[in-house]
Amino acid sequence: MKIRVFKWLLVSGAALLASCAIITVNVYFPEKAVKEAYKSLDDMLLKSSPDKAPAGEKQPGAEQKPGHGKPVSRFFELMPSFSLVREAHAADKVADDLAIELGSMPDVLKAYEQMSLRLTRLNALFDSGAVGLTSQGLVTVRDRAKITDQDETMVKSENDNRKTVVNGMAKAILILDKQKESKEALDQVRGKAAATYAETKRDAARPGWWMQLQNGRWVQK
Repeated sequence: MKIRVFKWLLVSGAALLASCAIITVNVYFPEKAVKEAYKSLDDMLLKSSPDKAPAGEKQPGAEQKPGHGKPVSRFFELMPSFSLVREAHAADKVADDLAIELGSMPDVLKAYEQMSLRLTRLNALFDSGAVGLTSQGLVTVRDRAKITDQDETMVKSENDNRKTVVNGMAKAILILDKQKESKEALDQVRGKAAATYAETKRDAARPGWWMQLQNGRWVQK
Protein backbone atom coordinates (compact mmCIF):
# COMPACT_ATOMS: atom_id res chain seq x y z
CA MET A 1 0.00 0.00 0.00
CA LYS A 2 2.78 2.40 0.97
CA ILE A 3 4.65 1.61 -2.26
CA ARG A 4 1.58 2.42 -4.36
CA VAL A 5 1.09 5.71 -2.52
CA PHE A 6 4.76 6.54 -3.01
CA LYS A 7 4.52 5.82 -6.75
CA TRP A 8 1.41 7.97 -7.02
CA LEU A 9 3.15 10.85 -5.26
CA LEU A 10 6.18 10.42 -7.52
CA VAL A 11 4.05 10.53 -10.68
CA SER A 12 2.07 13.53 -9.40
CA GLY A 13 5.24 15.37 -8.53
CA ALA A 14 6.71 14.74 -11.98
CA ALA A 15 3.53 16.02 -13.61
CA LEU A 16 3.62 19.13 -11.45
CA LEU A 17 7.22 19.83 -12.39
CA ALA A 18 6.39 19.35 -16.07
CA SER A 19 3.51 21.81 -15.84
CA CYS A 20 5.73 24.37 -14.14
CA ALA A 21 8.21 24.03 -16.99
CA ILE A 22 5.59 25.34 -19.41
CA ILE A 23 5.90 29.12 -19.30
CA THR A 24 2.70 30.96 -19.97
CA VAL A 25 3.23 34.27 -21.73
CA ASN A 26 0.79 36.95 -20.68
CA VAL A 27 1.18 40.19 -22.60
CA TYR A 28 -1.02 43.19 -21.89
CA PHE A 29 -2.69 44.38 -25.10
CA PRO A 30 -3.67 48.09 -24.97
CA GLU A 31 -6.28 47.94 -27.73
CA LYS A 32 -7.27 51.63 -27.72
CA ALA A 33 -3.64 52.77 -27.70
CA VAL A 34 -2.75 50.37 -30.53
CA LYS A 35 -5.61 51.72 -32.64
CA GLU A 36 -4.55 55.32 -32.02
CA ALA A 37 -0.93 54.47 -32.87
CA TYR A 38 -1.96 52.92 -36.20
CA LYS A 39 -4.06 55.99 -36.98
CA SER A 40 -1.22 58.37 -36.11
CA LEU A 41 1.22 56.56 -38.39
CA ASP A 42 -1.30 56.38 -41.22
CA ASP A 43 -1.98 60.11 -40.91
CA MET A 44 1.73 60.95 -40.97
CA LEU A 45 3.27 58.37 -43.28
CA LEU A 46 0.55 57.01 -45.57
CA LYS A 47 0.35 59.77 -48.16
CA SER A 48 -0.36 59.26 -51.84
CA SER A 49 2.35 60.44 -54.21
CA PRO A 50 0.70 61.88 -57.37
CA ASP A 51 4.10 62.50 -58.94
CA LYS A 52 5.00 58.82 -58.52
CA ALA A 53 1.93 56.96 -59.73
CA PRO A 54 2.98 53.28 -59.61
CA ALA A 55 2.66 51.01 -62.61
CA GLY A 56 1.69 47.74 -60.97
CA GLU A 57 4.40 46.78 -58.51
CA LYS A 58 7.34 47.62 -60.70
CA GLN A 59 7.83 51.23 -59.63
CA PRO A 60 7.77 50.81 -55.83
CA GLY A 61 10.67 48.40 -56.06
CA ALA A 62 12.51 50.57 -58.55
CA GLU A 63 12.07 53.72 -56.48
CA GLN A 64 13.41 52.13 -53.32
CA LYS A 65 17.04 53.02 -52.75
CA PRO A 66 19.49 50.82 -50.85
CA GLY A 67 19.55 51.31 -47.12
CA HIS A 68 16.93 52.82 -44.87
CA GLY A 69 18.35 56.29 -44.20
CA LYS A 70 15.70 58.09 -46.20
CA PRO A 71 12.56 56.64 -44.61
CA VAL A 72 14.00 56.94 -41.11
CA SER A 73 14.80 60.63 -41.56
CA ARG A 74 11.39 61.14 -43.12
CA PHE A 75 9.68 59.93 -39.94
CA PHE A 76 11.77 62.01 -37.59
CA GLU A 77 11.22 65.11 -39.72
CA LEU A 78 7.60 64.76 -38.59
CA MET A 79 8.52 64.52 -34.93
CA PRO A 80 8.02 68.24 -34.01
CA SER A 81 4.30 68.12 -34.82
CA PHE A 82 4.11 64.68 -33.24
CA SER A 83 5.63 66.09 -30.05
CA LEU A 84 2.86 68.70 -29.93
CA VAL A 85 0.34 65.88 -30.07
CA ARG A 86 2.08 64.21 -27.15
CA GLU A 87 1.88 67.39 -25.09
CA ALA A 88 -1.79 67.93 -25.92
CA HIS A 89 -2.73 64.33 -25.15
CA ALA A 90 -0.59 63.28 -22.19
CA ALA A 91 -3.16 60.62 -21.31
CA ASP A 92 -2.45 58.89 -24.62
CA LYS A 93 1.24 58.38 -23.85
CA VAL A 94 1.08 54.65 -24.56
CA ALA A 95 -0.32 55.29 -28.05
CA ASP A 96 2.38 57.87 -28.74
CA ASP A 97 5.12 55.58 -27.45
CA LEU A 98 3.84 52.74 -29.62
CA ALA A 99 3.77 54.98 -32.69
CA ILE A 100 7.31 56.19 -32.04
CA GLU A 101 8.57 52.65 -31.44
CA LEU A 102 6.88 51.37 -34.59
CA GLY A 103 8.00 54.39 -36.61
CA SER A 104 11.62 53.76 -35.68
CA MET A 105 11.62 50.35 -37.38
CA PRO A 106 13.26 50.58 -40.84
CA ASP A 107 11.21 47.74 -42.34
CA VAL A 108 7.97 49.39 -41.20
CA LEU A 109 8.99 52.75 -42.68
CA LYS A 110 9.93 51.05 -45.94
CA ALA A 111 6.51 49.37 -45.97
CA TYR A 112 4.75 52.72 -45.52
CA GLU A 113 6.81 54.28 -48.30
CA GLN A 114 5.82 51.51 -50.70
CA MET A 115 2.17 51.59 -49.62
CA SER A 116 2.08 55.32 -50.28
CA LEU A 117 3.20 54.77 -53.87
CA ARG A 118 0.28 52.46 -54.61
CA LEU A 119 -2.35 54.24 -52.48
CA THR A 120 -4.12 56.04 -55.34
CA ARG A 121 -4.52 52.89 -57.44
CA LEU A 122 -5.52 50.78 -54.45
CA ASN A 123 -8.22 53.26 -53.41
CA ALA A 124 -9.57 53.15 -56.96
CA LEU A 125 -9.85 49.36 -56.74
CA PHE A 126 -11.72 49.69 -53.45
CA ASP A 127 -14.02 52.31 -55.00
CA SER A 128 -14.89 49.99 -57.89
CA GLY A 129 -15.57 47.01 -55.63
CA ALA A 130 -12.76 45.03 -57.24
CA VAL A 131 -11.13 44.44 -53.85
CA GLY A 132 -12.26 44.32 -50.24
CA LEU A 133 -10.81 44.57 -46.76
CA THR A 134 -10.54 41.33 -44.77
CA SER A 135 -11.10 40.95 -41.02
CA GLN A 136 -7.30 40.86 -40.60
CA GLY A 137 -6.78 44.17 -42.37
CA LEU A 138 -5.55 42.64 -45.63
CA VAL A 139 -6.74 43.29 -49.17
CA THR A 140 -8.51 40.54 -51.10
CA VAL A 141 -9.71 40.41 -54.70
CA ARG A 142 -13.52 40.28 -54.97
CA ASP A 143 -14.02 40.79 -58.71
CA ARG A 144 -11.22 39.51 -60.95
CA ALA A 145 -12.89 40.96 -64.03
CA LYS A 146 -12.01 44.44 -62.72
CA ILE A 147 -8.31 43.90 -62.08
CA THR A 148 -5.20 43.37 -64.18
CA ASP A 149 -2.29 41.02 -63.56
CA GLN A 150 -0.33 44.03 -62.29
CA ASP A 151 -3.14 44.84 -59.87
CA GLU A 152 -3.05 41.31 -58.52
CA THR A 153 0.70 41.58 -57.98
CA MET A 154 0.15 44.94 -56.31
CA VAL A 155 -2.40 43.46 -53.89
CA LYS A 156 0.06 40.75 -52.84
CA SER A 157 2.78 43.33 -52.20
CA GLU A 158 0.33 45.53 -50.31
CA ASN A 159 -0.53 42.61 -48.04
CA ASP A 160 3.15 41.89 -47.44
CA ASN A 161 3.60 45.51 -46.34
CA ARG A 162 0.55 45.40 -44.09
CA LYS A 163 1.82 42.22 -42.43
CA THR A 164 5.12 44.00 -41.80
CA VAL A 165 3.28 46.85 -40.05
CA VAL A 166 1.21 44.46 -37.92
CA ASN A 167 4.25 42.39 -37.01
CA GLY A 168 6.09 45.58 -36.10
CA MET A 169 3.21 46.56 -33.82
CA ALA A 170 3.40 43.19 -32.08
CA LYS A 171 7.11 43.75 -31.47
CA ALA A 172 6.50 47.31 -30.23
CA ILE A 173 3.93 46.05 -27.71
CA LEU A 174 6.41 43.50 -26.35
CA ILE A 175 9.07 46.19 -26.04
CA LEU A 176 6.80 48.55 -24.12
CA ASP A 177 5.53 45.69 -21.98
CA LYS A 178 9.16 44.75 -21.26
CA GLN A 179 8.57 41.25 -22.54
CA LYS A 180 11.23 39.15 -24.19
CA GLU A 181 10.54 38.70 -27.88
CA SER A 182 9.70 35.06 -28.56
CA LYS A 183 7.57 33.13 -31.02
CA GLU A 184 4.98 32.42 -28.32
CA ALA A 185 4.73 36.06 -27.28
CA LEU A 186 4.56 37.33 -30.87
CA ASP A 187 1.91 34.76 -31.80
CA GLN A 188 -0.20 35.84 -28.83
CA VAL A 189 -0.09 39.54 -29.72
CA ARG A 190 -0.03 39.40 -33.53
CA GLY A 191 -3.63 38.22 -33.96
CA LYS A 192 -4.98 41.03 -31.79
CA ALA A 193 -2.71 43.54 -33.52
CA ALA A 194 -4.08 42.43 -36.92
CA ALA A 195 -7.71 42.65 -35.77
CA THR A 196 -7.15 46.16 -34.42
CA TYR A 197 -5.37 47.15 -37.64
CA ALA A 198 -8.42 45.94 -39.58
CA GLU A 199 -10.69 48.01 -37.33
CA THR A 200 -8.58 51.08 -38.04
CA LYS A 201 -8.84 50.46 -41.77
CA ARG A 202 -12.62 49.94 -41.57
CA ASP A 203 -12.98 53.28 -39.79
CA ALA A 204 -10.98 54.98 -42.56
CA ALA A 205 -12.81 53.23 -45.42
CA ARG A 206 -14.91 55.24 -47.85
CA PRO A 207 -18.67 54.69 -48.27
CA GLY A 208 -19.32 51.77 -50.62
CA TRP A 209 -16.12 49.88 -49.83
CA TRP A 210 -16.48 46.16 -49.12
CA MET A 211 -15.15 44.97 -45.78
CA GLN A 212 -15.27 41.82 -43.71
CA LEU A 213 -16.43 42.02 -40.09
CA GLN A 214 -14.82 39.98 -37.32
CA ASN A 215 -17.67 37.44 -37.56
CA GLY A 216 -16.71 36.79 -41.20
CA ARG A 217 -19.68 38.59 -42.76
CA TRP A 218 -19.03 40.91 -45.73
CA VAL A 219 -20.74 44.31 -45.77
CA GLN A 220 -20.50 47.56 -47.67
CA LYS A 221 -19.77 50.67 -45.67
